[in-house]
Amino acid sequence: MNTDMIANFGYLFEKELLEEISKIGITKKFKAESTIIELGDYIKSMPLLISGAIKILREDDKGEELVLYYLEKGDTCAMTLSCCMGQTKSKIRAVAETDVSLVLLPKEKMADWLTSYKTWQSFILQSYHNRVEELLQAVDTIAFYKMDERLFKYLKDKAMVTHNDVLQVTHKQISEDLHTSRVVISRLLKKLENEDKIQLFRNSIKVLEL
Repeated sequence: MNTDMIANFGYLFEKELLEEISKIGITKKFKAESTIIELGDYIKSMPLLISGAIKILREDDKGEELVLYYLEKGDTCAMTLSCCMGQTKSKIRAVAETDVSLVLLPKEKMADWLTSYKTWQSFILQSYHNRVEELLQAVDTIAFYKMDERLFKYLKDKAMVTHNDVLQVTHKQISEDLHTSRVVISRLLKKLENEDKIQLFRNSIKVLEL
């Protein structure tokens, strides 16, 4: 049995389901920034993310993109599930944020496993719930708040009170402080870095504008 599958999904799925996934799943690897799913594609397989991160984007009629949410190891994509079950074209673009390894499962098994395995049913429902929560948070940020301004002020204040422009703080800690999701914070930190306001490192953040 695939050891990566056990590491990422062993606590979620029973042994029989893990064995089925290992038997029929196809492992794929993608380099960072490569497109995994394109707008308008027919989805024939559902991905289970083994390693890396994937960003899910929506594009308007002017070609402008909006990051909806990120997928991390142990995740799947609710949008992909909808396309698989409904046999419709993809309404999102999935791009590898980092190098990615995933397992592709044939869409024919999706409905079968919903009735055969309670753990699969729980996983799918929780995945939908998580993605909907992230979408609602993204909408709230766009509609009601200038979260990037709140986030940047938080970082500057923290740098000033600690007298250190290099902050040893995780994305999770920031999200808890600002009462938002880690996914939203990660997206906005990248935006601030692109604006040359901060510099991101593995376990720290350097504030460039104080």
